[in-house]
Amino acid sequence: MTHKESTSLRDRLRLPVGEPVDLARYDAAGTPAGPDGKAAGRAGTARIGERLAVLQERLWAASTRGDRRRVLLILQGMDTSGKGGTVKHVIGRLNPSGCRVTAFRAPTVEERAHPFLWRVEQALPVRGELGVFDRSHYEDVLIARVRQLAPATEIARRYEQINRFERSLTDDGTTLVKCFLHLSYDEQRRRLLKRLDKPDKRWKFAASDIDDRALWPAFREAYEIALERCGTSYAPWYLVPADHKWYRDWAVGTLLLEHLRELDPRYPEADFDVAEFRRRLLGS
Repeated sequence: MTHKESTSLRDRLRLPVGEPVDLARYDAAGTPAGPDGKAAGRAGTARIGERLAVLQERLWAASTRGDRRRVLLILQGMDTSGKGGTVKHVIGRLNPSGCRVTAFRAPTVEERAHPFLWRVEQALPVRGELGVFDRSHYEDVLIARVRQLAPATEIARRYEQINRFERSLTDDGTTLVKCFLHLSYDEQRRRLLKRLDKPDKRWKFAASDIDDRALWPAFREAYEIALERCGTSYAPWYLVPADHKWYRDWAVGTLLLEHLRELDPRYPEADFDVAEFRRRLLGS
């Protein structure tokens, strides 16, 4: 199937709800329904950015007349899967006044003093905004599970807490777009080597990146559990193959575009006499 056919990318990339997830079954280098190669993919992403910018402005404009809807894009994936790159190439084309991007890192002392969802609640988009999470509350069932940063019983409770939290968000007008950027073990090695080999990329490298590769099976299992237990009808997961950066950007942009088109925000009607104010302006 090509990207020109009618089936939406959401249908192609959505993980089945309530079924076990085996990441080995999914090709991280695949390009489902994508453009024909890198050049076409980058051109397609640029066109998507233009359409997203219009819809984002309409969403923001509609909020000035009481429309409570907002969108939250959640990006999760192994290190070097391209969460920051996706923000740069997809969200970077939009008007920052209607976007809110949050990159979650290790929790601060203050954040650790609160329940794990507290810091996420502080970063949620307000009505009319397109919010982006570079990592998210899922870190608390991913790295926390792998590194044993919380008791197993606490980790187990968090999956249902996340589901209830996301249910409350969707009930309040938030459209969740949850993307797992699926990267292969070999591609991660190539990307880490580039960070070492290029002086302008070395700032991104950390010794822990190599240590974490030894934990790849544990991280993969943690993701499989989270994708299964926290994939719901109201907040499904989309698995985005991420070995090809151009496809990753095109796919995430397309997923956002499909959701915003479905929301179909509209510019509000003027609540004043346009002709009268135009007459007064011409006479001033």
